[in-house]
Amino acid sequence: MQLLISEEQSQVDVGSEIRALIREALENLLREEEFSQEFIDAAEVSMIFIDDQKMAVLNERYRGFAGTTDVLSFPMMGDNDGIDDLEVFQDELLLGDIVISVPRALEQAQEYGHSFAQEMLFLAVHGMLHLLGYDHQIEADAARMRSKEKKILKMVDLSMELD
Repeated sequence: MQLLISEEQSQVDVGSEIRALIREALENLLREEEFSQEFIDAAEVSMIFIDDQKMAVLNERYRGFAGTTDVLSFPMMGDNDGIDDLEVFQDELLLGDIVISVPRALEQAQEYGHSFAQEMLFLAVHGMLHLLGYDHQIEADAARMRSKEKKILKMVDLSMELD
């Protein structure tokens, strides 16, 4: 999997260890979703680390909500049907963009009593699930999504309570 990370904030340092764990978690997620190795090798995700001010602009523009949020996802495949039915693809398969507010992630880590690395991993996995067509607007879907998040986080040995 190609993970392209763009750093567009300078308030909080996201070290190389966290970046490596994010890559591992996203690759584990694709394997758990039973995508072929060929698919995983071709998959490309763009991840952008931004500050709260930039996130507030995106949140207003794309969701119509004032203020910041922790993570936004912008799928390139449309919906999950496009990924399920995909059999032939070229060397690169752009799944979409995941945007994370790093200062918000740090604040939430402190609020929830776990590490910054755990929060960053959670937000990355959560964003990736959205790229794959998962949603949490319906309670049953939210429970399924939460279960997958916990499983992937445990796989990278950074499990946390997500209740």
